[in-house]
Amino acid sequence: MHHHQHPASPIRRRLLQGAAGGLVWAVAGAARAAETYPSRPVTIIVPYAPGGQGDVFARLLAERLGTELKQTFIVENRPGASGAVGSRLVLRAPADGYTLLLGQTGEMAVNPYAMKSLGYDPLREFAPVILVGDSPLVLAVPENSPYADLGALIAAARAKPDTVAYASSGTATPGHLAAAALALGTQTQMIHAPYKGAGQAMADLLGGHVGFFFSSASAAMPHINSGRLRALAVSSRQRLAVLPAVPTISETLVPDFQFSLWGGLFAPAQTPATVVAQLNARLNAILAEPAIKSRLEGDGAAVRANSPEEFTAFVRSEAAKYQNLVQATGVQVD
Repeated sequence: MHHHQHPASPIRRRLLQGAAGGLVWAVAGAARAAETYPSRPVTIIVPYAPGGQGDVFARLLAERLGTELKQTFIVENRPGASGAVGSRLVLRAPADGYTLLLGQTGEMAVNPYAMKSLGYDPLREFAPVILVGDSPLVLAVPENSPYADLGALIAAARAKPDTVAYASSGTATPGHLAAAALALGTQTQMIHAPYKGAGQAMADLLGGHVGFFFSSASAAMPHINSGRLRALAVSSRQRLAVLPAVPTISETLVPDFQFSLWGGLFAPAQTPATVVAQLNARLNAILAEPAIKSRLEGDGAAVRANSPEEFTAFVRSEAAKYQNLVQATGVQVD
């Protein structure tokens, strides 16, 4: 799709001069350009600081795509405004497949409803390419926690409102909203303690300064394995293979409870469909490789083959869920 409409008269004049062959050549040229993608380096923007899940996904994919497509894939971290700075940067770039976004739950499904001045509509302005990984959250408590199980934690919150505190890696992050949904679903009042990032939240949880934290499975597992944290519940619909004894919240307290931290590749909406399809096919093959699949699953991320259409439907369903939750809780990002 071209943004520039050529004036009709010169085209009509050319056709009258019998230059129809030129138009056929132009179409063939466009098809050839799509076939040779990528013919120069591609940049994948991660809208957060290095070290998070999106960063891990982007660097893993960039390395494999570079090898397979014999072209450089560069990962650039552009943090700021809960992912909005990097996202806007991608939308300002040409829609040609050479600037892509590693988008996650926050900036793609939560921020449109929780931020007053997002400045873009993720569902309209981005073309979802592929869902890379979907990580459940683990409700973790410190090893010396008084709560033996989730029922005990909720009973304590009910007995004394606003005494149980939970950490989050920031306001309106999936971990914050999962805890808000748990409070809403159990009709309890708990205190939210937002931190600047998951690392700080985890440090205070390990130090016993906060009651619980909905952590990504990947960040929680080493501490659960060492015994410094205990997992009381998981946020996914099914129990986790790595924590088979830990119940889901949907099976115990709140039906249909389902939260995760997911990440995927997005292109600006006007990107040629051929480029989106080529990236999707290539990445589905990469994600199915045993080494890549086991690396992601070892971090607790579910990896499944998906088409751009399936990923689009998934993002839309997530956005609808968060829209309802933000309305119910009144959560806003400054």
